[in-house]
Amino acid sequence: MSVIPRRRTPAVAVAAAVVLGVAVAPAHARADRGTPPPLPPVAAAVETPSLFDDEAGGNANADDPAIWRNPADPDRSLVIATAKEGGLRVYDLDGRQVQSLPAPPPPREGDKPGRFNNVDLVTGLRFPDGLHDVAVVSDRGSDRLRVYRIDARRAAGPLVDVTDTAAAPLVFSAGQDEVYDQRTAYGLATWTDRRTGRSYAVASRRHGTELALAELRPTARGKVGYRTVRTLTLPASFTLPDGTAWSPCGEPGELPQVEGMVVDPDTGELYAGQEDVGIWKLDADLRTPARLIEKVRGYGVPGTWNPRTEECDAGTDPGFGGRHVAADVEGLTIWRDPRHPRDGGYLLASSQGDNTFAVFDRDRGNAYVSGFRVAPGTRPGSADGSEESDGAAVTSAPLGRKFPHGLLVVQDGHNGPASTGPDGETRTDTNFKFVDLGALRRATGL
Repeated sequence: MSVIPRRRTPAVAVAAAVVLGVAVAPAHARADRGTPPPLPPVAAAVETPSLFDDEAGGNANADDPAIWRNPADPDRSLVIATAKEGGLRVYDLDGRQVQSLPAPPPPREGDKPGRFNNVDLVTGLRFPDGLHDVAVVSDRGSDRLRVYRIDARRAAGPLVDVTDTAAAPLVFSAGQDEVYDQRTAYGLATWTDRRTGRSYAVASRRHGTELALAELRPTARGKVGYRTVRTLTLPASFTLPDGTAWSPCGEPGELPQVEGMVVDPDTGELYAGQEDVGIWKLDADLRTPARLIEKVRGYGVPGTWNPRTEECDAGTDPGFGGRHVAADVEGLTIWRDPRHPRDGGYLLASSQGDNTFAVFDRDRGNAYVSGFRVAPGTRPGSADGSEESDGAAVTSAPLGRKFPHGLLVVQDGHNGPASTGPDGETRTDTNFKFVDLGALRRATGL
């Protein structure tokens, strides 16, 4: 009996969501697969300090990074990353922490505290006093978005919270009691409409398949609120090529959620990773049908929830899954070719189930072209690799002397070496790994 690894999360539907049409790509034939070749390793050049998900560590758990390039001084560029209940962390290019911002406290006794899940950037958001770069965060704990203005010249730290709390409504929940169930804002991707200059965030819902489009709205007071423009629901069940119906196995009431998302800045297309299903592609304004462009390997595998083990017992694989990504499909990020940013480059996806990353060609219909893994360095004291990576961010822009060819940042879900707490138990240790893009090019031949 095989077991389908699960992250246990229940589900809910939004009545107002728009149910979209679905176009599903043809299934890959299992008989043609064979054993995949080993993927090339690339070593991390830098790692950030450990984040510990326990009381002593402030319940901090690394999740999702974003890279902010300092146009005035690329050597002083920053990595902005979420740490769940630990809030936000800001690192320099040496991996040193330069700022820590706490998540909000619970609004009332018994409520959940803030829990920062995903982060993305808007370059040049239009404020009344000019254009400013901001970091937008999904606060899973409160079902809201939070916005931080970026100013590398601030002595107190480069980020300042500019969220207009009076104009920051619940993203999915009907009220605070529903927030308590944590059916809340989860994944996040930002984009700016080049026709109108307006900036948006697309948020996914934890425990569900809904996406919400929110317009970011700077105010005269230098704050930022938002309004929900529309919502959309991805499928939770699928008709397989043999005519049978299939839904990913999960805890009773759970639906296959989306977390990893990214918008292609050149096309305005959203890539959304439905963790146990695959990668969807649709317009970021959520007006068009979605296409499932890449399935996870376990797509179509039947499963039964086992309450004793709190896992899914897997049935026989019918062979309808993809070849390149092992569930969960996680951190998605766009690697733009600096020579041809509108045409060349790649979509990168974290294949969490086998600790690798898959690479798809933007210029060839998102065809799979390569893969790699972030491996431990070989020198004494070098960073370890990345396992079960939740989030990723890449830029091909030069970042000064440290990363002249660009940078890939990935979350490491099992940072090593392991350490124990006062109780003798192994601590949950996560962090972020920085990979030189030049080294990645050499390792993969991309």
